[in-house]
Amino acid sequence: MTRNEEESQATILNLQKQLEEAQASAEKAEAKPNVPDYDTYQTSLTGRYCSPEISRLFSQRSRHSTWRRLWLYLAESQRELGIDSITLEALEQMRSHLVLSDADFEVAKAEEKIRRHDVMAHVHAFGMSAPAAAGIIHYGATSCYVTDNTELILMRDAMDLLLPKLAKVIFNLANFAVEWKGEPCLAYTHLQPAQLITVGKRAAQWAQDLMFDLENIADVRKGLKFRGAQGTTGTQASFLEIFNDAAKCDALNELLSKKAGFSECYDISTQTYSRKVDLIIANAIAGLGATSQKICGDIRHLAAWEEMDEPFESKQIGSSAMPYKRNPMRSERIYSLSRELMSKPASFASTLSDQWMERTLDDSAIRRMDIPEMFLLADAILLGLDNVTSGLVVYPKKVAARVQEKLPFMITESIMMRMVAKGANRQDAHEKIRLLSNEASSVVKIEAKPNDLVARIRATEFFSLIWDELDDMLRPALYIGRSVEIVERFCGEGGVLDEKIHPYRGSIERSTTAELNV
Repeated sequence: MTRNEEESQATILNLQKQLEEAQASAEKAEAKPNVPDYDTYQTSLTGRYCSPEISRLFSQRSRHSTWRRLWLYLAESQRELGIDSITLEALEQMRSHLVLSDADFEVAKAEEKIRRHDVMAHVHAFGMSAPAAAGIIHYGATSCYVTDNTELILMRDAMDLLLPKLAKVIFNLANFAVEWKGEPCLAYTHLQPAQLITVGKRAAQWAQDLMFDLENIADVRKGLKFRGAQGTTGTQASFLEIFNDAAKCDALNELLSKKAGFSECYDISTQTYSRKVDLIIANAIAGLGATSQKICGDIRHLAAWEEMDEPFESKQIGSSAMPYKRNPMRSERIYSLSRELMSKPASFASTLSDQWMERTLDDSAIRRMDIPEMFLLADAILLGLDNVTSGLVVYPKKVAARVQEKLPFMITESIMMRMVAKGANRQDAHEKIRLLSNEASSVVKIEAKPNDLVARIRATEFFSLIWDELDDMLRPALYIGRSVEIVERFCGEGGVLDEKIHPYRGSIERSTTAELNV
């Protein structure tokens, strides 16, 4: 035996030993009871906030099993296009080992430690499970064939999980809006009391913003394409070498797209699909974060004013120090998660802008975090919103009391219009009401007495033209405009929202209110 042969034999024996150790380690791990790990950092997203299905989707087993499916699709397609060296036995062995076992992961782990390359580690691990295919796995491909195509598949499937959950939240708010469509409440501009709306009208505003998010995410989902098999720099040179036929290169991507559930591939790729795609998706998903923060900010204010509460359980504790408190912790949590989600587009934009020429690997580590976190955050936000919007509590008497406190100010515009209709000068009426309103406001703020604006108007001769109309003008329903009609048209049966969430109606009907883990 020559020296080179001896070295090769020694290398093989060493690898076999390492793989045996890895398999033994995997068997030992499988034998351990499935208990929580309290000694290493665990992300709060999977441990506390998001759903099991989104956690499974972005798990290592899901990701790397998708790699194996992609290698199978490639081998199947190549055989279908005439590559006879890919045997039926090889394909059958690949199909039988698409889902990685714990032992497979240990093998890949040992391989990656040697090779410092995760894709090649998994190529070798798959080859050990499917030895008849070991020589043809990854034939003509580059790493991004599995990594990029997998990310597109996972993001597509994640959007398919998010969209019905978003539709359910819209459904909840539509029902709430219709229920409270005629309940007058204070509106706020500049966070100061403004012309009245209704409790339902405000909920309809929230629902419309969520509808925009639903449309944006659905459009991005519909427009998502596949990377396919493009070679190392997007020229398909390796596949042209294999087939010596450009038509078969096109046919390969058509087959791959169909097998993976996509309509087509992106027209242009480099080594990767364009990172602009990630940014487009992130902008749509992060839009949900902005909407959710706005909604929960409103709910938190309404809770502080004691007009509305999020769900609060009988044994729930609001504060460790102040037993009386009912802190809106669910809305605060959603608000916090939304803040993080809204930061994601900046990260994806930086990754896009830093891709030199046809690709640099500094997109890898950050996207391993950013892509899953973006969808886990969105999922956690939607679970929270479903829980909150399914159980909103309104306090009508408190709402009405706050309206009555400010109503004298609310009727001033109507007073001006009625005065002008009876021949008064509009500017004179405006100035006199402004002065009287400031006086009444000082009484409320400085002396803590009730609003006496109406009494001041009754005592001012200028307004004698409408004195006999003042009592009738103090009915809140006169000042909600078309709120009821607007809500019915937008949120009611057969309305705008009904049409928008119709594709998700089956999922909504099968769903239950999301339960929070903590």
